[in-house]
Order: sequence, then C-alpha cells, then structure tokens
Amino acid sequence: MIRCITFDLDDTLWAVSPVIKEANSSLFEWLAVHAPEFTRCYQLKDLVTLRRDVIKAQPDIAHSVTKIRIEQLRLGLLNVGYSSSDAELLTQRAFEVFIQARQQVSFFEHAREMLVTLKEQGYQLGALSNGNADIHRVGLGDLIDFQLKADDVGEMKPHPLMFQQMLEKTGLRPEQVIHVGDNPDHDINGASAIGIWTILVNIVAQHDSSQATQTVCRLVDIPTAVKQIQETAGSRLTL
Repeated sequence: MIRCITFDLDDTLWAVSPVIKEANSSLFEWLAVHAPEFTRCYQLKDLVTLRRDVIKAQPDIAHSVTKIRIEQLRLGLLNVGYSSSDAELLTQRAFEVFIQARQQVSFFEHAREMLVTLKEQGYQLGALSNGNADIHRVGLGDLIDFQLKADDVGEMKPHPLMFQQMLEKTGLRPEQVIHVGDNPDHDINGASAIGIWTILVNIVAQHDSSQATQTVCRLVDIPTAVKQIQETAGSRLTL
C-alpha cells in the first residue's frame, strides 16, 4: 500500500528558469549598490565562469547549489579587490538577497489543489530537491510534511542517498512510496533504481516516459495516477 508521495520541486511544481532569472536580477541590483566593483567587472554571464572555477577548486561542494552560489560570490568579490572581511560580509548579505528572491515562485496550475487532495486522502507528503527552494518559504509548509535537499544530504539525485534517507526518515519500504518529478534521470531513474514507484511530470519539457510508472502532463491528473499505482501496489506484499 502506498503511504508516502515525494515531490521534486523545480520544474515539477513550478517553472524554475524565470525564478532564477529574477533572483539573479535582484542579486545584481543589490551588488550594484553595495559592491559596485563586482558589477563593474562581472556580468550575469560571468557567473558560469565563477561557478566552474569554484567547482574546480572545491569539488567536494559540487552537490550543493547553495555552497556554490556563496563561493561564487566570495571568489568574485575577492577577485575585484574587496578585503577578506568585506568579501565575507558582502557575500552573506548578497546571498540573502538572492535566496529570498529565489523563493518567489509561481505554482503551476492546480499545484496546491493537487497537494491538498493527496493530503486529504491520507498520504504523507515529502519534497526531495537538488535545488535550494524551501517548502516553508515558498508557501507549502502547511501541505508538505518534510523536505530533503542535496545541500544537506551531501549528494544530488539520482544518487540513491536522498531516497535512502527519505525511506529511513519515514520508516517505509520502497514499494510504499511514489516519487513525482520532471527529470527522467534525477527523478525517475534515481527513484526506480531502488524500487520506488514514479510519476513523470511532463509540463516544462516532453521527456521519454518509458521508464516511469505513470506520466502526467497536468498536475491535476496526479491523484488519478496515484490511484492507478495504488491499485497495482495492492498486489504486492508489504509489512
């Protein structure tokens, strides 16, 4: 019997590209005022180079978009001449500007209604994300019971660690869980590899759905897909 449904967040419950674009814009507007040397020397496109340099120097943080963002800012500020103490303070403040704007998401149609429906049906709901959106700050803390992020886990999906920690947290077996996400590799293959049922969300991009247990093109159809999986799962023996 299915007892828990976990969700990816970015591009599953909302489109992430416009969110990051707006967050970067807010970041650079703040930097232009409070750290003008940074914006004199760097443009938005240069974040790619800074990111590459950070990961090359610190490969151990490659799983964490938060740590990478912080180190990008610190490196850039140091490169343009700010002292270590000033760079540290500016990095902290600039990151807060970015992360606050990063939580300003616009849900896909029926996202909250779908979650309410599943909650009312008695399912435990979780979020498993490689990104740094926060369920409480985006306005889903009343519906989603728990969240695991790659920042904290130490590995990104499709690595099994996040799924394994979720199973330990809930005390459930893989066949008692459905994972919902938009990425065929990170979400579908990652969850399937350890025996978790999957629902592929094809809203932002139309991916091959052959590996997913179910596929939906609208979030409103997820409860029906869950019901169909529940019927199939009922034939499996669970403890």
